[in-house]
Amino acid sequence: MTDRNDIEQLISKVALGDRAALAVLYDATSRKLFGVCLRVLKNRSEAEDALQDVYLRIWAKADRYAVTGHSPMTWLITVARNLSIDRLRARKAAHINLDSIGELVEKRPGPEAASIAASEQRRISACFEELPPDRADAVRAAYLDGATYQALAQRFDVPLNTMRTWLRRSLISLKECLSR
Repeated sequence: MTDRNDIEQLISKVALGDRAALAVLYDATSRKLFGVCLRVLKNRSEAEDALQDVYLRIWAKADRYAVTGHSPMTWLITVARNLSIDRLRARKAAHINLDSIGELVEKRPGPEAASIAASEQRRISACFEELPPDRADAVRAAYLDGATYQALAQRFDVPLNTMRTWLRRSLISLKECLSR
């Protein structure tokens, strides 16, 4: 009792709320639908859970099945496949969310690292204050903002080689200051 017409009749009875028809439909189609779930999910226990959900969905949506000339197994397989894909996507989304939370926690410095970074920031700022203001601005523009030597020479109205000398000497001064 598993030919096309029999399965269509069982789906029609399930649509009317016939539990016995659902049991017969399960016996006739569960092996095939389990194979679909297993192929998509690649995990036996998850495929078994998905198969239960497939029959719950069939129970809830059997009234939407329409005889269209296509095999009723096509509809059942589509229900199983779509539900399994939904589970697979949910599993991947859960892993992505857990991974991204872990990355955020790892990237955030701990209290000790934050304290050390703040201390280093104060030292660097103090060393910058030892430079003449135009030299400090030039170093920040060149090495933090990415300004070119040519652009800086024009901005500070000095020859290009003078700008290179400013930057080189300023870096040497910063290095000496930070090594104290």
